Amino acid sequence: MNLPGSAAESSRLAIWQRRFGKTRVQGAYLLVTSIISFGTLALIAVLLQQPFVFPSLGASVFVFYFSAQSVQAAPRNVFFGQLIGLLAGVFALAIFGLLDVGPDLTGVSWARAGALTLALCLTLSVMVWLRVPHAPAGATTLIVAAGLMTSPQQLVVLLLAVLVIIGQAIVISRVVGVPIPLWAPAATSRASR
Repeated sequence: MNLPGSAAESSRLAIWQRRFGKTRVQGAYLLVTSIISFGTLALIAVLLQQPFVFPSLGASVFVFYFSAQSVQAAPRNVFFGQLIGLLAGVFALAIFGLLDVGPDLTGVSWARAGALTLALCLTLSVMVWLRVPHAPAGATTLIVAAGLMTSPQQLVVLLLAVLVIIGQAIVISRVVGVPIPLWAPAATSRASR
């Protein structure tokens, strides 16, 4: 985890890294935080019998705790990136007439291939255009476009799960002393716009 800046250099995590070694502490930090974050979601999934766990959340958890100060870890980018992925997946399913068709990953049709391609391309482009990049959203859009999570209830649960991990990341980072924005990433230069 890169921790630039004076506040980050005095964080508990940075102190532990200097004392015990960066790689050891990073690995231990990721182990503990991912157990807390994903374990909580798994518990919610079991208790509510709803799909609160899905592959792209694992990647989001990694981004939050490995590179907390990166643009991709900004809560705004995580939320809107995942939302864009969800919407692009649903849009692609609608365009290719697959909204009511179940998943078919072994006998992929031309329509499914088109939906998967359109969903991913839209997700990546729209995230860049709106300046809310979050790479794990590319996996979310493929989950939706593949037909694995398509019901309105599943899509609401998907967004609720994203909100849960955002909340966890903010709280855990604050407790450990790792600076993480509450919403938007650190200011970017005008040249990148």
